[in-house]
Amino acid sequence: MTRNPAIASLLAQLDEAYERRSWHGPNLRGSLRGLSAAKAARRPGRGRHNAWEIAVHAAYWKYAAWRRLTGEQRGSFARPGSNWFPTPTPPSEAAWRKDVALLPRYHRLLRTAISTLSDRDLERRARGSQETIGRLVRGIAAHDLYHAGQIQLIKRLS
Repeated sequence: MTRNPAIASLLAQLDEAYERRSWHGPNLRGSLRGLSAAKAARRPGRGRHNAWEIAVHAAYWKYAAWRRLTGEQRGSFARPGSNWFPTPTPPSEAAWRKDVALLPRYHRLLRTAISTLSDRDLERRARGSQETIGRLVRGIAAHDLYHAGQIQLIKRLS
C-alpha cells in the first residue's frame, strides 16, 4: 500500500470503478460477468457499440493512460488499431475470453505505474496529453464507470 494519501485515494477510485465493491452498483468487471460471446456481440441498435467493443475500448484506454505514465511506445496494445476495435465475426467464446482478459492485464499495469508516483506528480502534465496525471487517472476511473453503466443498459435491452 502506498504511503502517499492522494495516490492511495486514486488507486481506491480506480479499483472501485473496475473491480472492487462499490456503493453504486456494478463496476466495469461486474457488468461483464456472465456475458457470453454471443450476448457481448449483440448490438443494441444499428450503428451502436456492443458490450464486447466497449470492453476492449475500456482496456485500450487503460493501456493509453499507462503508456502516458510510463513513456511506452504507441502501438504496443494487444490488438492492432486504437480506440474502437471490431468484434470478431463470428464471435467465439475463446476470442471473448481473450479480449476480456485485456482489462485486468492493463488495469494491473496502470495500477503499478500509478503506485510509483508521488502526490506531487499528480500536478504534472501526462506525456502526450493536455491533462495532468491526476486528472488522467480520475478520468480512467470515470470512464470505467460510464461504460459499466452502458453495458448494464445494453444487457437490459437484449
